[in-house]
Amino acid sequence: MLKKTAVATAIAAASLVPLSQAQADTYVIDTEGQHAFVQFKISHLGFSRLLGSFEDFSGEFYYDPENLQDSSLEMEVQVDSLNSNHAERDRHILSDDFLNAGEYPTASFTSTGFDPTGDNEGVVTGDLTLHGETQEIEMPVELIGEGEDPWGNYRAGFEGSTMLTLSDFGIDMSAFPEAMHELELYVTFEGVRQ
Repeated sequence: MLKKTAVATAIAAASLVPLSQAQADTYVIDTEGQHAFVQFKISHLGFSRLLGSFEDFSGEFYYDPENLQDSSLEMEVQVDSLNSNHAERDRHILSDDFLNAGEYPTASFTSTGFDPTGDNEGVVTGDLTLHGETQEIEMPVELIGEGEDPWGNYRAGFEGSTMLTLSDFGIDMSAFPEAMHELELYVTFEGVRQ
């Protein structure tokens, strides 16, 4: 769900593509080739780190190098696609103790702006909806690369990460150590120009 936020990052990064190469167009995130990931990292009781991902998501972004303010990104994540490599733990995270996937089956991100901070980086701003709550978030993003692939498609790839405070999304972590109250969301993906 937080991973959605990561999608916003990709669109922001898209606006960093050199003007000589980029063209105003829509890019669809390539999830079929496993060239996109929505992942998270959270403390486990302050002793170690728990890593996981959301494996079912989709999205697209629009990028116009001459009108960066018109760039946009939308992404949707299927919450029950969570995978932390432990089935019992996944069921608990998806229960109403935490994500309540039965009542809130999707998470989404819709960008609202992008602020360039360097040649190939910037901060994307947008609305992240998770657990039925919508909050504005910011995510620093970076362009990994862009150009034609061996099959004649034009691709652009990005990555970004941000910290989310779970209580901001109505997820009660008060029974757990403070180290578990925040989660790092990391996203990386390629978009294929349409």
